[in-house]
Amino acid sequence: MKAVLCKEFGPVDQLVVEDVPSLKAGLGQVVISVKACGINFPDGLIVQGKYQTKPPLPFSPGLEVAGIIKELGEGVSGLKVGQRVLGFPGVGGLAEEVALDAYLVFPMPDAMSFAEGAGFLITYATSHHALKPRGKLKPGETLLVLGAAGGVGLTAVELGKVMGAKVIAAASSDEKLALTKEYGADEVINYSTENLKDRLKQITGGKGVDIVYDPVGGPLAEQAVRSLAWLGRFLVIGFAAGDIPKIPINLLLLKSSSIVGVYWGAALKADPKTGREDVAELLAWYAEGKLKPCISATFPLDKAADAILEVTSRRTKGKVVVVME
Repeated sequence: MKAVLCKEFGPVDQLVVEDVPSLKAGLGQVVISVKACGINFPDGLIVQGKYQTKPPLPFSPGLEVAGIIKELGEGVSGLKVGQRVLGFPGVGGLAEEVALDAYLVFPMPDAMSFAEGAGFLITYATSHHALKPRGKLKPGETLLVLGAAGGVGLTAVELGKVMGAKVIAAASSDEKLALTKEYGADEVINYSTENLKDRLKQITGGKGVDIVYDPVGGPLAEQAVRSLAWLGRFLVIGFAAGDIPKIPINLLLLKSSSIVGVYWGAALKADPKTGREDVAELLAWYAEGKLKPCISATFPLDKAADAILEVTSRRTKGKVVVVME
């Protein structure tokens, strides 16, 4: 089979495509014939050796896939060969086959395309985990989404509306903000041309926002924390800007607010039962027509490095997906 390989940590353009042996399912594992692989911001960090975890070399990047089950290992139940599924390998997805533990495999709705499936799991599950169990978002609350047109940001806008929030989308261009309006944003802020804190004060009448969803980090984070309402929650999703913000913690004391970490992949492994229930809820919402994954671009396997660079450049709207056929 063909696979994208990272042979040493470094620039993304050092990735190569090579033939490697086909995989076998171990105990409790599933082998998936990959039809599409979603590209996420951490893919670029992993390849460069800048992520929280470093896989042993050589490895294939690619955190999430959609495909067809090729083989079941001993002890696997509830799945069958030939079934269309979503998978969360965490690494290894940019290949024609991937092997992963069965609890990380989810049946795929019939109406969902492989491209949609490959772009669904991480972004929607991250935002669901952020807004529901971590942020405890309640209907009628105000949600600010930074980086609102990106992969996770757009799903936070969409899920915020499904969960009954007033959603303020903030992004770096009017073009990106137009997309967030299509996905339900009630108000928009272009933080390239507008002062975030001043606009939030204007929009909320000085009350502030109940939840901030921040996958960006950088200098906007402190402005957002200063804009929290009483008992507000600041959700830490990631640091696409490249800078980890240093927040003066006295700001939390003044409004009894909270900074809350969000790491869906670790949460799924720590509590697989709850994680699977949450994904089932998301897939049910998709089947009901409440969710509409935004796939902005697709690339072939031999252009996977270009796909990763497209995402890490922060030029994209929605999800970028590598398709095998």
